[in-house]
Amino acid sequence: MAQKGIKIAISGKGGVGKTSLAAALAKLYQESGFQVIAVDADPDANLASALGANVKDTEAIVPIAKLREEIIERTDAEPSGRGGFFNINPKVDDIPEKYYLDVEGIKLMVLGTIDDPGAGCICPESALLRRLTQHLIVERNDVVILDMEAGIEHLGRATAQAVDILIVVLEPGQRSLQTARKINDLAKGLGIPVVGLVINKISGDKQYEFLKKGLPDLPILGIINFRPELIEIDLAGRPSWSDSAFMDQIKPIWSAIEARK
Repeated sequence: MAQKGIKIAISGKGGVGKTSLAAALAKLYQESGFQVIAVDADPDANLASALGANVKDTEAIVPIAKLREEIIERTDAEPSGRGGFFNINPKVDDIPEKYYLDVEGIKLMVLGTIDDPGAGCICPESALLRRLTQHLIVERNDVVILDMEAGIEHLGRATAQAVDILIVVLEPGQRSLQTARKINDLAKGLGIPVVGLVINKISGDKQYEFLKKGLPDLPILGIINFRPELIEIDLAGRPSWSDSAFMDQIKPIWSAIEARK
């Protein structure tokens, strides 16, 4: 029987390094014998490359939100996708077994975004994505790691309350801190049980103290120092988890997460 997994959501301002953290944590859990589902819920989807997928496989990924015929069939929606009635509780339990990319033993799913502004936020696509997220968080035993945008829009209240921990990634700067505060307020409103900070791209004690004082009520799970070598690794098309010095800073974060189960 597979080990019961933890459910982790990771959010923060764009560019703070949440995708690198999500990929590294997924790798650590996979190497520890867990079944891992890594979910890319960020419109700027690049979790595949962060996990180590090759360019050909990355380009071939079809986001769940783009499976038009599948969505219409599962939600009983009108083919036009506009108006009318549709099923807001579609069957999704088989989707994780059908629409994923295996990357280094990790099951990657890309949710995608809804492009049609005329559809609004209440549409067959959003219904299926929200129900799928609920299934992954509430009804699966896998480790599930969600790489999210600067918000937690895919999480309904019941789903959010089933997330074991929300990690907010910060980098030195006022905009990053402001975004983190907004995410924390959303998390409180939805009832997420544990919220923690990871401070990334730190290059001095002054920066650390600034961010720590900016969100004094949230525990700091760990810090990741700024290292120019990570830029070179990314340019070479290698995943950040292939860098041992980077992973040495991720492992204490992983331990801090496990301590809060």
